[in-house]
Amino acid sequence: MRMNDFGGYTVPAQGLYPFQWNWDSAIVSAGWAVFDEARAWEELEKLFSGQWEDGMVPSIVFHRPSNTYFPGPDIWGTPQKPSKSTGITQPPVAALSVRFLYEHTENPELAEQKLVSLFPKLLAWHRWWYKARDPENTGVVAILHPWESGMDNSPAWDESMKFPIDKLPRYVRCDLNHVDSCMRPTQETYDRYLTLLHRFKAANFYDPSRLYWISPFRVTDLCVNSILIRANRDLRWLALRLEKDDIVKEIDEWLNKGFEGFKQLWDEDSGLFKCKDQLTGKLANAPISAAFLPLFAGVATKEQADKLTHNLERWLGQVNYGVPSMDPEDHRFEPLRYWRGPVWIIMNWMISNGLRHYGYDELADRIKDDSISLTTKAGLREYFDPLTGDGAGGRNFSWTAAMCLAWLDRPAAIAIGHKMSGPKKHLNA
Repeated sequence: MRMNDFGGYTVPAQGLYPFQWNWDSAIVSAGWAVFDEARAWEELEKLFSGQWEDGMVPSIVFHRPSNTYFPGPDIWGTPQKPSKSTGITQPPVAALSVRFLYEHTENPELAEQKLVSLFPKLLAWHRWWYKARDPENTGVVAILHPWESGMDNSPAWDESMKFPIDKLPRYVRCDLNHVDSCMRPTQETYDRYLTLLHRFKAANFYDPSRLYWISPFRVTDLCVNSILIRANRDLRWLALRLEKDDIVKEIDEWLNKGFEGFKQLWDEDSGLFKCKDQLTGKLANAPISAAFLPLFAGVATKEQADKLTHNLERWLGQVNYGVPSMDPEDHRFEPLRYWRGPVWIIMNWMISNGLRHYGYDELADRIKDDSISLTTKAGLREYFDPLTGDGAGGRNFSWTAAMCLAWLDRPAAIAIGHKMSGPKKHLNA
């Protein structure tokens, strides 16, 4: 954690991800809280320093220059006027983290002060989601770019990403300088990422009132929506602490509509929740690990939960370590390629948490044990091969470290957390 500390914000991994990523940073704040509470709050404050006037919190905040990542600030803006952030967002984890920090504080006075400061910013972001990404008032929000989901190349986007690729300026990817191409999205996929970026930039520099209507990619994502519902619950809890009864009523409306909206994402035939292409009205045919996140959100019925766990047990029976990011029996399963097969510890935490909420403690323990085994065997990697347990992607990965500290609660990890040393600031990313 200290090694990736760039002075108030934590990069996910040096070189590969040299800026402050939105949901990474919110998760990392929980790790900081284990051994440096003030630094944990600073992480969130630094993230919200990039909040837009309309309430959006961008997916990446470019605090300082770096030439090790593409697309950087000169692409999101212009070379003459580089952007301070991306023009899109990411899953709204921050309210969960604020509640976690507040509930586990050893400094109540500091926690109260930070809550009062951050709450209006959290509320503005949640309101933005419903205004900018659910203007048709369905109760579930859209993502307009795969990067907004955090699951960049998920098989759930395969059909929705078949829009034409525009003529693009020549570009050179930087990710392949750090990670083998077999672990990363394909070049064709990147061309489509860039097509969306340039179309959005052309729309009056990411005007949120226009993007929803012009994007050729508009998907109801299970990850974002499950996290948003869970974050709404935590935001409501925080509002009660602050005695903001009018805001509690507003959040209750979001929750009620969200429960209704999730009904359209259930696929009875497969016994899974699925993402939905809003432009075609079709459910995605890809069984991905986000199918289990409605347990984390608490929107699944008991009958749905039983079917989900039956599927999950089948998946786990096909691999040595769970939870793979898609059904290992599916022909598209790739154990090393980003979100098309590997295990992500952050997903394991959310799925395990949801299972406990519904009373499936034994299955939750299995996932936690697998997470401990993976990080013990392969270290703090970005993601892991579910068949071999080998680490993949970035090394010394911040949110994997945070999960070890804040969730897995390994004595060894806690000890390391207190002893970690290294430069807290880096002049060059």
